[in-house]
Amino acid sequence: MVMQKKSLGEVLVEKGVISQEQFRQAREVQKSAPGDLGNIIQDLGFASEREVTSARAASIGIDFYDFSRTPADPAALRAVPEHIVRRYNLFPVKRDSTTTPNKLTVAVSDLQSSEPGIQDLRLVTRCQVKAVLATKSDIENAINRAYSQGAKPLNGNGAGPTRTGNGQQISGLPDIIKNENSSVPAVPGAEAEAAPGSAGVPAVPEGESALAKAIGLDLGSMTGDLLDSDDENSVEKMSEEAPIIRIAHALVQEAIRQKASDIHIEPGQKGVRIRYRIDGVLNEQMTVPKHIQNQLIARFKIMADLNIAERRVPQDGRIPIKHEGKDFDLRVSCCPTFFGEKIVMRILDKTSVLLGLNKLGFSPDVQTRLEEMVSQPNGMVLTTGPTGSGKTTTLYSILNKINSSEKNIITIEDPVEYQLAGVSQVQINKKAGLTFAAGLRSFLRQDPDIIMVGEMRDLETCQIAVEASLTGHLVLSTLHTNDAPSAVMRLADMGIENYLIAATVIGIMAQRLCRKICSNCKAPYQVPASELVRFGLVVENANQMVTLYRGAGCEECRHKGYKGRIGLYELLQMNEEIAELVVRRAPVADLREAAKANGMKELREDGLIKILDGLTTPDEVMRVVFTAGF
Repeated sequence: MVMQKKSLGEVLVEKGVISQEQFRQAREVQKSAPGDLGNIIQDLGFASEREVTSARAASIGIDFYDFSRTPADPAALRAVPEHIVRRYNLFPVKRDSTTTPNKLTVAVSDLQSSEPGIQDLRLVTRCQVKAVLATKSDIENAINRAYSQGAKPLNGNGAGPTRTGNGQQISGLPDIIKNENSSVPAVPGAEAEAAPGSAGVPAVPEGESALAKAIGLDLGSMTGDLLDSDDENSVEKMSEEAPIIRIAHALVQEAIRQKASDIHIEPGQKGVRIRYRIDGVLNEQMTVPKHIQNQLIARFKIMADLNIAERRVPQDGRIPIKHEGKDFDLRVSCCPTFFGEKIVMRILDKTSVLLGLNKLGFSPDVQTRLEEMVSQPNGMVLTTGPTGSGKTTTLYSILNKINSSEKNIITIEDPVEYQLAGVSQVQINKKAGLTFAAGLRSFLRQDPDIIMVGEMRDLETCQIAVEASLTGHLVLSTLHTNDAPSAVMRLADMGIENYLIAATVIGIMAQRLCRKICSNCKAPYQVPASELVRFGLVVENANQMVTLYRGAGCEECRHKGYKGRIGLYELLQMNEEIAELVVRRAPVADLREAAKANGMKELREDGLIKILDGLTTPDEVMRVVFTAGF
């Protein structure tokens, strides 16, 4: 009798790790954004990486290896070349020399993607190779510990699949990226723009990072007059060769590993600076030599299906990729600068918007009031804030919350950043005449229940959105204002009549994203309570002390003290008093006082709550909330 294997979710439920309801929620998310169920369960916070990996091993019928309980066999490590360990992200844990051929046990995090590595091991070691499953973080930590003293460069000929195009797979590339510190490495051949240690230029440490070493090896093979050529055919030929492909993919892999939101490739006079935006702050990673600039830029332009011959005007494109079982979109912007074309790539994780409203940092009161607003049959709910403050993520999380088979939801966006199952999403196309306003007009003939407009950019779009909300539709959209009360003035300035604003707007939410204190190195300290008065803290005793927290800095947070981000929110809920003030064109200060009387907490007050809860620091709230003249 053949035993039928159980699915990953069934094993987790059977072990009591997750409940049936959590399993159902994870399956619903998977339907909306197809991806690995284990990753989704982890992202939702239902189970740890170790629990998911252990259950995955049970579901596919192989052993789970726990590094914390069973130390690896040094003899096994000596039998395997380092470049294979790093290339395929596997780790040898046991060697049995009593059999012929010898038996070698290796820990892998993904059995399918590690199969080429297992085949290589059979050829190189002449051993019978057995795979066991371990967490990816355990394997990476084991590799870092084993090769921490002077790690060798990779074999440059060991690239995996490098074919590009729509939906390209980059997870099979050499795993040459390892943990980096927060310093700025420079690869061989790159000249600094200014002397290390001078103003604004961080000093470069003596030891190079694994990324710099790996890229440096490929750079060593890229020499000759052809590299400096501006000829279009020469540049295209070089951009299709293996070394530049590996360099380009390595930069993307490392950005995804560090959870960066943007990659900046910036040509300078003597080199090309690489920076990642991590948790909202740009971090310089390295400087690569000037002579690979044209090939590196051309490589990304080819991947984004842009015209590599056109270097005089800005171009936009996208690169869909799959990495470690997850789908990503890279939104590519190419802009000509004095020293050459600059590339900025926004990394969009298609599962990041499906974490649920309870994962975004709302206080229970604000989340309850927001859910009440978006359950209304008609009206307009606006989110406001600067670029990169999480407005789109909030709107998508709202849509994911209220989406059901009983509702017709239509969105118009520029561009469509994430695909939601059961939602009709339209991307504007100015060349074809499809603008926000034109799309909204057609939406009204599509029998919608809920309309999401990516951004209120002009009077015509605002007028149609107001009309839609007056005729029985719920409209969700975004504006660029500093706080919630200012959004009312912004709509009025754009030409919307005040009585229409009062009649249609049911809620406005301003938001910011601030960095969270790293939980691994969080440490308490005390400050006088008077230092928090600016955030709205009422001090009763002049000598009162308050316990706060900060990150000391560790490997996990790249010695920054912060890891991840959390939202700060200010929710204005329309009532009769505020509506009357809007109709009377009252000043913003009066609107703010009325909103606070109606339960609104200002951004700085929500920041204070998160400071006292040990989630972030006063400096971080100051950075994202306070402006000149506040």
